[in-house]
Amino acid sequence: MLLVGVRDEFASRPWEPPGRHWADRPSLIGGRDLLAGGTWLAVHPAVPRAACVLNGHGPLAPEGIRASRGELPLRLAADGGLGDLETKRYDPFHLLGAEPDAVRIWSWDGEQLTERALRPGLHLVVNSGLEGRGAPRTGPGVAEMAARIAHFRPLLAAARRPEPGRGPTAAAWGEWLPLVDGAGLDAGDPRALVVSRDFGDGRIWGTGSISLVALARDGLRYDFSGVPGDPRAWRTVLPL
Repeated sequence: MLLVGVRDEFASRPWEPPGRHWADRPSLIGGRDLLAGGTWLAVHPAVPRAACVLNGHGPLAPEGIRASRGELPLRLAADGGLGDLETKRYDPFHLLGAEPDAVRIWSWDGEQLTERALRPGLHLVVNSGLEGRGAPRTGPGVAEMAARIAHFRPLLAAARRPEPGRGPTAAAWGEWLPLVDGAGLDAGDPRALVVSRDFGDGRIWGTGSISLVALARDGLRYDFSGVPGDPRAWRTVLPL
């Protein structure tokens, strides 16, 4: 099972690269959001298991009870499920949980939580849902997400599927690596996977990191770049 996680965020939001950052969950490894303390992607090497979260669309949680969505990958990676989750405390999300032979996605739109098992194959999940088919059909960023899927799905499908083993990142991920590193598209292109937007007043939003995870029955490999688009920035967090 192969997982690509692309994180978009405001550049001013502080974070730490992948490590064992959580004393209450010492088995987990992931990048840490220093603002809320959670993560966008976590792995549990001993299972092995990976979990990642994306923002969704829908009504936001009440301010007085809102919890960080960054807690969700930690919970899922550690426990393999969500248990008795108080969904009303969270803004809308899509949460992906992966083990070597099973992948599930939970989607919360602020009103309903759904769970779905994914069949073997290539799946793309964006803020508007699996393959961009979640609500809404219009709104900020929806057209760009549709354009991204339309551009990158055939490229990923045509590329030779990686079989990550030992060795450097480029050798492990082969033809996928230049694709997930942006495929040469300008960061302002509506189709771009590695993006950048200037909203003025020093507010720069864009792709801050990319994670590559390969899960096998005997372990997992985790590669990470904190400078998307720079092939020299990749490092192996965990070798297979």
